Amino acid sequence: MGCFQSKTSNVQSPDEDSPPAEKPDLAPGDPSPVSDHHHQAPAFKEYTLSELRSATSGFSADKIVSESGEKAPNVVYRGKLDNGRLIAVKRFSKQSWPDSQQFVAEAAGVGKLRHQRLVNLIGCCAEGDERLLVAEYMPNDTLSKHLFHWDKQPLPWEMRVRVAYYIAQALEHCNNENRRIYHDLNAYRVLFDEDGDPRLSSFGLMKNSRDGKSFSTNLAYTPPEFLRTGRVIPESVIYSYGTVLLDLLSGKHIPPSHALDLIRGKNVLLLMDSSLEGQYANEDATKLVELASKCLQSEARDRPNTKFLITAVSPLQKQREVASHVLMGLQKAAAAAVLPIMLSPLGKACARMDLTAVHDILLKTAIISRMDTAGSGDVKYKEVRGYCFQDKDFKSAIDYYSKLAGMMSVPSATVFARRALCYLMNSQPEFALRDAMQAQVCMPEWPTAFYLQALALSKLGMETDAQDMLNDGATFEVKRQNSWRG
Repeated sequence: MGCFQSKTSNVQSPDEDSPPAEKPDLAPGDPSPVSDHHHQAPAFKEYTLSELRSATSGFSADKIVSESGEKAPNVVYRGKLDNGRLIAVKRFSKQSWPDSQQFVAEAAGVGKLRHQRLVNLIGCCAEGDERLLVAEYMPNDTLSKHLFHWDKQPLPWEMRVRVAYYIAQALEHCNNENRRIYHDLNAYRVLFDEDGDPRLSSFGLMKNSRDGKSFSTNLAYTPPEFLRTGRVIPESVIYSYGTVLLDLLSGKHIPPSHALDLIRGKNVLLLMDSSLEGQYANEDATKLVELASKCLQSEARDRPNTKFLITAVSPLQKQREVASHVLMGLQKAAAAAVLPIMLSPLGKACARMDLTAVHDILLKTAIISRMDTAGSGDVKYKEVRGYCFQDKDFKSAIDYYSKLAGMMSVPSATVFARRALCYLMNSQPEFALRDAMQAQVCMPEWPTAFYLQALALSKLGMETDAQDMLNDGATFEVKRQNSWRG
């Protein structure tokens, strides 16, 4: 239940150089913690045509969410099931899948894949001439929209690196699950979820033609081997990944041949997106350009594998602790979860991120006074005990509590708690989260430690994890009150 070993274990402490521990199924260096319940998709099922017709208002034109809005044979609709779940419904022509049993079998195979870097496939329908796929709905548009058609701000460099990393993770997972062919990987296949995290559409894992040979894309960006043989191989996916890297670097569609000419001519700056206005490290850009060049090799055997992609991109991430929607400037919808009923005044103050109220409550509890001097033989520190905190001199308080913590023979949860608030007051939520976690280590069932973690996580833009911390704090609050009554 505690966060120290689970929900925020992959938040890197500011004073640590090594990558933090990861959740299962994530590659080292993953910058975005995702709570376990948050990315779980429902089990794959077959839907009835009436269910999906109802969910999409009769496949209404105003429910079409494909980027171009063209009436193509394959159209994606936004839908809403009776249980309130938002879905994306892809409608194929019967000519794409004349055999309904083959379609259902293929969809069920893809539907077994579950990963937080994929837009998970959750169902299908094959009634009469209809061939429909059902997937999780992604509310924050495609990579194409954010790269080529942005309104307010260009996609920041750090977010571009995160896209490259997350998609490499998705491809690696597909490889591990023996799904090595991804059809037509491009900027339209990458979508952003409610947290602003990029995910790879599972639709590209489906064979979308009778013989499975289709690779419907602009011939300028088609892997060379497909032009020679008419077939896609696993290395073709790496080539397509290289074209996505070009999109990320340039912010526009650039034919690989032209990009490779620029790279060979050492004209990397001409390749870079001018809207970034140089807000990136030149050496990092060079490394990503070099990776793109490796992926775009004309001979398939000369291209790297997905493990290499992950290893190459991971070190380029420099803002691991910042949530994706914060980087992108997206307004995240309020969490659907309801605040727990049993929140103490401190819990409520942390939930609404009221730092002044948190300070007042911590000051009034005065729980630190007895523990302040444990193991301390320095009279000076005894005499000024807590005054800088009381007087809201938070920078001095950080120094005071840091020295005090170093003198104590037994770590004090309340010292860490107060210093956590001081860090928050100084706009250093990463340090605050570290101290709140340390307070939990000292007192594993202390609600205050959980509430302060929730506050720090909210400041970092991690609302889902913050909600979990509030729930955990409330649980221990109830447990403590029940023990008093007993």
